Amino acid sequence: MAGLDDKTPLPTALTLHRKSRVLEIVFDDGNQFSLPFEYLRVYSPSAEVRGHGAGQEVLQLGKRDVDITALDPVGNYAVRPAFSDGHDSGLFSWDYLYMLGQQHAQLWQQYLDRLAAQGGSRDPADVPPPAPKGGCGSHRH
Repeated sequence: MAGLDDKTPLPTALTLHRKSRVLEIVFDDGNQFSLPFEYLRVYSPSAEVRGHGAGQEVLQLGKRDVDITALDPVGNYAVRPAFSDGHDSGLFSWDYLYMLGQQHAQLWQQYLDRLAAQGGSRDPADVPPPAPKGGCGSHRH
């Protein structure tokens, strides 16, 4: 089984290029893709990023410098990257990685367009820290 779709080619090599922050993936049909870590992070298939349905996607901000600190296999159908910002819940199946490779230019442009429309930034320094969780706000206890 190749990913979740039996028609998807299987990867024959996955290489993390840490200096250039790129995951290089070669498939058995001859296609080869170089996917930047930032691109993988902002298109993580996790519910934290994609939401639980259409229109619930969460725009990812400040991910320009994100790194992949680990890349763990999941069965024979996916990998789970651990990103330097703590995100590690996305399972990247072979078919999803293949689609990300094939649609890289279009998806990246969509992301940049969404950032521009919402006044967001790829740079971590331009992103305010997350609001505190819980209902206490700034009260001290």
